[in-house]
Amino acid sequence: MTGRAGRTGQRQARRARRAAAAAVIAAGTVLATPGAVLAAAGDGLPKQPLTADLETGGAACVAGDQRPYVGTVPQVTARLYGPGGGQPGEANRVRGEFEAWWQGEDGAEERVSMTTSTMNDTAPFRWQLPDTVPDETVVSWRVRAVNDAGASAWSSEGAGAPCEFVYDRTLPDAPVVTSSDYPDDNTWTPGAGVRGTFRFTARAEDVVAFAYEFTGEPPRTADVRPDGSAEISFVPKKSGVQVLSVQAQDRAGNRGPRTSYTFRVGEGPAPVARWKLADAAGSRSAAAENGSAARAGAGVAFGAPAPSGTPLTATASLDGTGHGFLTPGAPVVADTAKDFAVGGWVRPARVDGTRTVLSQDAGTGRAFTLGLTQAGSAPAWSFAVGGARVTGGLPGTGDWAYVLGQYDAGTGTARLYVNGRAVGEETAAVPVAGEGDFQIGRARGAQGYRDRWQGEIGDVRAYDRIVVPDELTALATRAAQRVGHWALDTAPDGLAPESDGGAPLKLGAGASVFRLDEDPCDPLDPDCVQDWPLEGDGHLRLDGVSGHAATDAPVVDTSDSFTVSARVRLTDDAPAAPMTAISQGGEHGDAFKVRFDPENSSWDLVLAHADEPGAPETVLRRVEWPDGDSGAGHRVTLTYDASANQVSFYVDGWKEAEGGTAAFDAAWKSTGGLQLGRGRTADGWGEHLKGVVDSVYAYAGVLSETQIQQLP
Repeated sequence: MTGRAGRTGQRQARRARRAAAAAVIAAGTVLATPGAVLAAAGDGLPKQPLTADLETGGAACVAGDQRPYVGTVPQVTARLYGPGGGQPGEANRVRGEFEAWWQGEDGAEERVSMTTSTMNDTAPFRWQLPDTVPDETVVSWRVRAVNDAGASAWSSEGAGAPCEFVYDRTLPDAPVVTSSDYPDDNTWTPGAGVRGTFRFTARAEDVVAFAYEFTGEPPRTADVRPDGSAEISFVPKKSGVQVLSVQAQDRAGNRGPRTSYTFRVGEGPAPVARWKLADAAGSRSAAAENGSAARAGAGVAFGAPAPSGTPLTATASLDGTGHGFLTPGAPVVADTAKDFAVGGWVRPARVDGTRTVLSQDAGTGRAFTLGLTQAGSAPAWSFAVGGARVTGGLPGTGDWAYVLGQYDAGTGTARLYVNGRAVGEETAAVPVAGEGDFQIGRARGAQGYRDRWQGEIGDVRAYDRIVVPDELTALATRAAQRVGHWALDTAPDGLAPESDGGAPLKLGAGASVFRLDEDPCDPLDPDCVQDWPLEGDGHLRLDGVSGHAATDAPVVDTSDSFTVSARVRLTDDAPAAPMTAISQGGEHGDAFKVRFDPENSSWDLVLAHADEPGAPETVLRRVEWPDGDSGAGHRVTLTYDASANQVSFYVDGWKEAEGGTAAFDAAWKSTGGLQLGRGRTADGWGEHLKGVVDSVYAYAGVLSETQIQQLP
């Protein structure tokens, strides 16, 4: 460090001597320019360039302490004016005469100059300064305009001044990086979602910033404090080995070598408090996995249903009265000014007014509340911290949702997540101290508790850290449950069985199941064109006239999340009319149908907005050639995500990057059975499919893209 400090001091002294000498040179040049004449009106001379019209490498023309430091030899730019001051015409064409100077190593002044070609005035006149410009030296420059009548005054004369810069090509040394929260010592430190502080220390005095980047994160910069250091905070989003790369940046923009700081991030700590609320019916308290047991009011009934597709076995039902609450009688968020998050599974029985899922007392008010409120004329999920509130999403009576509110102390903002997705706008929030009791199902007000929840609540958690994206997804995931699989290999008595003993598909006229072992032809016969099942041992043949197969009742709840998939092959290579492969609807329309549209040569997902004749439709389209009764056909799959009000359409496991997903908030509960080979039209049943259908799947919930691609 002594050697480095000595070199730094010598360099600074050398710069100071050169700057002083250059200042003297510059001052003498301005005042002692022989024959300096300012252009007079009507004498035909160009006008004196203005300092405001000059730039050094894109920066304004300045001198003294404000002079820029540059990491490369710059290009200087000027706007020049002829005698007409920017008016068009040959008389206003000028040349730019540039001059630069500095103090050489021997103390003598050195000058270089350049004259441009003749151009229209006001056009940018540029000069790339030569590589002979020394580094760590104050360089001055000026310019004047020249035409056949003579030259204007230099830009540095009169009220003007020379432009200055310092060319600095010396890279700063690598910084020192330390962190007591996440040390670089091969130890695993908790963890994902836990904020840590990192300190950068410069090894040179001209460092003005640090450029840094964590693995998988965008690059950022941090300004240097007066002591030559900077501190940043970081919340790891995943567990695993993480690398922080840091470079020091000097005032010339030079970045030095990188310091790589490696640390190991463990799993995120468990919630500071958790109540599954799956206690036995009749219990008067809820057991806690962390924290204290929560006392239950008389309006709480345990043993209520749990959301399907989750690990929960039961929840608690709150009746919305003054007795419908649970509380541990103590706070669970110890410091509401630091990172925290609260959330749980909820199913509202009512969505009117303001209703609280979770809160924490703050005197006669509350530090935060999570629940639902009225946003305009509609209900919305809500998370309030202090006086700030985030609203979003659409609570539905009887609909399960995973709701989580989070305060990020690093950004000072509140966020709201519904079913793992951010809703509403990230909102600046000023926390208030909340040292009172944590509440489930009610919030504190000036006159007592209010805004009571009516409905189910389950798996309540509170964190003293950030809940990271993967955790949000896992907490809110409801695994899709298969509610139907029809292999279509057999149809005894005209009924194609469901694999798990569920409702069969009843074959109508014009529909039959083909099996290779029941309908072979002689391979030696030249007229033998052997068909093969698309999947398994057989498939459903439909004649395109009346052929169809259907269940007696709906298979999926089309008002909730679902997935439906089938493999389909068309018989013709030029179908004459639209043909529906699979649908489910009501009396007048289809809640969904997948059909081939010959006009566009496409597979379309069509969703009617209501069970009414002529109802508006949402259509997602995928262009494909018709099969012509050859090949394996196409697997068509649709998903509806009720929590996101979103539909997606896949063909052979893939959806279009644009147009494969669409917003859809007009879902309705169909009353008719699942249909293969036909759909609803203005004249009743129609759009009969001429082709084959095989391996039909139906799920309550949304399959992931990977799961869809794995369907046979």
